[in-house]
Amino acid sequence: MERRFWTFSGGDGPTRESRRESEGASPELFVDVHCHCLPGLDDGPEDQSGALALCEALAADRIATVVATPHQLGRYDGRCRAPQVRRAVAQLNRCLQEAHVPLTVVPGADVRLDERIVDLLQSDGILTVGDNGRYLMLELPHEIFVDPSVLMAALAQSGVGAVVTHPERHSFLARDPQHVRQWASCGVALQITAASFLGEFGWHSERAAWDFLHERLPVLVATDAHDTVHRPPRMTEAYNLLVHHLGGRAADILCVENPRRLLAGQDLLRLGDEAL
Repeated sequence: MERRFWTFSGGDGPTRESRRESEGASPELFVDVHCHCLPGLDDGPEDQSGALALCEALAADRIATVVATPHQLGRYDGRCRAPQVRRAVAQLNRCLQEAHVPLTVVPGADVRLDERIVDLLQSDGILTVGDNGRYLMLELPHEIFVDPSVLMAALAQSGVGAVVTHPERHSFLARDPQHVRQWASCGVALQITAASFLGEFGWHSERAAWDFLHERLPVLVATDAHDTVHRPPRMTEAYNLLVHHLGGRAADILCVENPRRLLAGQDLLRLGDEAL
């Protein structure tokens, strides 16, 4: 598979990027903005024991803060309501403290595309990233392509940025990235799954994950982990691979800075900007 890569360098002597590549380890603790870690709410862990095991795996993957993103709307319509998610997050944090797991969980959701989203945000029916009202994780239908441009524009007008989750795993977007380019004017960001860079979702998703890095939209990486066996967190491995191919600065933007900015409700960085 042919890949096109950026390099970020400057100054004399060994760069921070080259040192990281040779060391092969992340210098930072990560924020994971997409993870299905709450027990019994969606297709994540079935019980508290499974949730604790996943959180231990997240901490071992050098993640310090995780946004719990149970599915909302779609086939989960009427379930995983915002108050329920907040209670589950508080309960899981108490469990983690008792088990001495160095991880903090904050509320969020993986929200399926729906024409009611703007109204539901105003009525506290769905959750934004970190419950801060700035960014919404938006999941598109897998079965068919529904153009979300009108919704994205409406969200932007209300001050909410849409973050399209795992676009590399949507075949229609991978085949025709022109759709993604049209969203740039709405302040949309793309969230790539860490495991996609490692080929865990097949060759087409792997290729699309690398290709989407060249679009003129902010991009960030998250685990989208569901368990410790079939969908474990792979952030550190993805980060090291990105360092190897893109350099430490680009890997930091994708895996460290943009996730932190997303959680803080700040503007996101774009790869290739001259100011970087």
